[in-house]
Amino acid sequence: MHLRSPRRLRAAVVGAVALALALTGCTASGPDFTYTPPKQVDANLPDEMTAQLQAAVEQAMVATGSSGAIVGVWVPWSGRWVTGLGTQAADDTTEVSTDMSFRVADVTRMMTCDVLYGMADEGRVELDAPVPKYVSGVADLSDITLLDLCNGTSGVGSSESSAKMYWLNTPDREWAPLQLASFGLGAQRGPAHTAYRDSDAGYLMLGLALERIAGKSASELIDQYVVEPLQLTATSLPDAAGADPAPAPALKGAYLPAVEGGYDCAAPIDITKSSSSIGFTDSGVVSTISDLGRYVQAEARQVLRAENAQPARYGAPLPSSEKAPAWYQATGGAYLVGSMIGQHGWVPGYATAAYSDPATGFTVAVTLNNSTSGANPAAYLAWELAAIASKAPAAEGETAPEFGLPFTSEQYAQAIADGAICHAPAEE
Repeated sequence: MHLRSPRRLRAAVVGAVALALALTGCTASGPDFTYTPPKQVDANLPDEMTAQLQAAVEQAMVATGSSGAIVGVWVPWSGRWVTGLGTQAADDTTEVSTDMSFRVADVTRMMTCDVLYGMADEGRVELDAPVPKYVSGVADLSDITLLDLCNGTSGVGSSESSAKMYWLNTPDREWAPLQLASFGLGAQRGPAHTAYRDSDAGYLMLGLALERIAGKSASELIDQYVVEPLQLTATSLPDAAGADPAPAPALKGAYLPAVEGGYDCAAPIDITKSSSSIGFTDSGVVSTISDLGRYVQAEARQVLRAENAQPARYGAPLPSSEKAPAWYQATGGAYLVGSMIGQHGWVPGYATAAYSDPATGFTVAVTLNNSTSGANPAAYLAWELAAIASKAPAAEGETAPEFGLPFTSEQYAQAIADGAICHAPAEE
């Protein structure tokens, strides 16, 4: 298909903690458009609920060996909770703050798909263009399209398990995207077009294809199609040679060394500095909690596309796995969790998750500064926090919408506890 509808850019003028002002903007040649997210109550969530949320985050910090976490919970009809918890490291007692930047991991996938859809809506690329047209050395993917790469339906495997030790042992190594993707390309293929498969290699190849089509770097494309229209002032895809999350100050990231029978939770290894080429257009973006919350709220509502643009970004989701519950699906570079849309993942040093409900603007975002446990604890924590905050009472003069989730906070508190690699010290 060759889509030629104009791409509607919108700019976000949103308070750092409220996520509640209008998003406005325009294309260079098109009319102005305005997006107004749900009104956000300018207040803190009730103290009792805040205590529940904090206890959940602290449990996840202990379970994952994280010294710090940054969290944002925005409940438009009730209030918000945006905070940093813990310290930079066991030997660095600097308190974690909400202005610290961190790696957003697989949330980058949604931004890469934003670029694809933006360019398609402008008529610059066909969504069903075959991958080998733009990526060299993958002739066997002739039946795989750029949209397959975005949707996770290419059948290509993931590079993560093979590359992980290289990332941890040589974090400053600069990877060529296709070199990194080759680990996943070498894995046994799954069914194409009809089943979802978590594939970092797919998003690496998609980034390469978009660079070739546009004649611009992936960093420039994400700036053009995501950062600038939404005014995400603290969000970027750093150059591959860069080794620092930017801008400063940065949340320190760590991982735990493996020992016989588990991990040494008392000896975390600092991996704050690592090349963004480890993630590139799969997981290389850095941001702050306010930008991340603003982005995922806008993304869930698809404000970067024209109203009713086709094909619908999240219109044909697939089960995220054979064993996944019916409410857990995937497409468009995102996961659909009940009514919420978002992503979760890990990169060396950080595990991050961000989800938002498009109908209400209800939004949860979190990062933990230890990646040893992988992506699941961040996802489980975001869902646990969402289940708690979904019950927030309406503030005076407000009306709570009919909003619920198909799981309980207790389910994911238990899932985090079951997967714990570290435990709280026993009380004397």
